Amino acid sequence: MAEQKVTRTLTGKVVSDKMDKTITVLVERREKHPVYGKYVTRSSKVHAHDENNACKIGDTVTVKETRPYSKSKCWALVSIDSNAVEA
Repeated sequence: MAEQKVTRTLTGKVVSDKMDKTITVLVERREKHPVYGKYVTRSSKVHAHDENNACKIGDTVTVKETRPYSKSKCWALVSIDSNAVEA
């Protein structure tokens, strides 16, 4: 019986696309404070591999965990959920 490995996926907003084939994604989550009970927004930035340089700043994207591409990049672009609104 072969078990499939569950890959983690995250959804966030692209905050930088200046690097070649790499995007920086800001992932926000809301969690309850253990003492006060108030909901607090926590965030983290991840570097993701974007093979075709398709993403722009402001896009909402889904990324998945993969093998390490470099020292800081171990996520890959799965899909662009919504494009940035152009002003």
